[in-house]
Amino acid sequence: MLRLLHTADVHLGARHTDLGDRAVAQRERQFAAFVAIVDLAIAERVDLVLIAGDLFDSNVQPRRTVDAAAAQLRRLVEAKVRTVIAPGTHDVYDGASIYRAYDLPALAGAVGSDLITVLAPDRPDVHIAALDVVVHGRCFPTKRAPRSPLEGLDAAQDGRARWHIGLLHAAVAIPGQTDRDDVVITTEEIAASHLDYLALGHWHSTTKGKAGETNYAYSGAPEAVAIDQDGSGSVLLVTLDMAGSKRMVKIEERRVGKTRFERLELDAAAITTQPSLVASLAKRSDPDLVLDVQLIGVKPELLDVDTDEVESELGGRFLKLRVRDRSIAPLTDGILPSAETVLGAFIRDLEGRIAEHEAAGAASNGATPGGGDGDATELRDALRLGRLLLAGEEVTL
Repeated sequence: MLRLLHTADVHLGARHTDLGDRAVAQRERQFAAFVAIVDLAIAERVDLVLIAGDLFDSNVQPRRTVDAAAAQLRRLVEAKVRTVIAPGTHDVYDGASIYRAYDLPALAGAVGSDLITVLAPDRPDVHIAALDVVVHGRCFPTKRAPRSPLEGLDAAQDGRARWHIGLLHAAVAIPGQTDRDDVVITTEEIAASHLDYLALGHWHSTTKGKAGETNYAYSGAPEAVAIDQDGSGSVLLVTLDMAGSKRMVKIEERRVGKTRFERLELDAAAITTQPSLVASLAKRSDPDLVLDVQLIGVKPELLDVDTDEVESELGGRFLKLRVRDRSIAPLTDGILPSAETVLGAFIRDLEGRIAEHEAAGAASNGATPGGGDGDATELRDALRLGRLLLAGEEVTL
């Protein structure tokens, strides 16, 4: 039996220029996730840790970032847990590679051993005899691969070990979606590789698949690299075993990231005022939570919500708060004013135009009234504001 911990896309040292004063905190979260990975590997007594690219966010890192990573790898060395690292597209093994600038195995105390291996263009695989495994991870000295790293690989023809593992930072080909990716492989190539397991990095959400007899998976980023990546936060524990002559692969997802994501839909009809909305959302305050709120349904006549103000007032209570108003203004209730009046003519004109837009939208794409037709939604808002203004109400625009 062989037990693996598969991770990728840790992105240590990411600058997060889009996060402003929260950038430092997010870097600390990513490092905390890396510490949690090491903790898990030691606690689970895995045989091998696989890092499928982008351990570092770029090849330009301060020495303290490299030293911090090496200190965690040293913990694995001291626990006699082997580690194999594949370069990615952010920490590509080019002339300026961080893996050329720093001897990571030496910094982690693994000199003269097979406890840490960094794959390179001139070292496309490593045979770890003590584990009876070969880890295959062809990479190139350029960010954009000149060919598929799986080209010509057939582990069935390699008799060096019982187990054959792939370790790549690459995109599985999806027509129209991965055409511009730097490193692309196909499911046909995965199947032809006859690997027992292919550990992949590059996609930040956990994804699993099988091609032929080869199981493959993306571990996803252990902590969100961008705070809209709700599929990140996990690593994979992989167990390879034999049942008679049959090879068995078991993949377990384990949570290591702190960032949580929640999508919340609120019926605008149940909201009385903006302060009441703020008070309701404040009850969910959590510095680890990315909260995406949508107001839906038909809003009360007098309800005015400024989503920017809500986000500003509550922003410090969440990792990220986004509030979007998708609610629609009501149509007129009761008896209409006479068509001879300005208000009566205004209401009839706009409600007629709204009906036309919503009917056209529903016919073309199945949209519900106010749910997908931007013109109809704007006309509903104009109708609501116009009614209030013509009735002498004070309106804040």
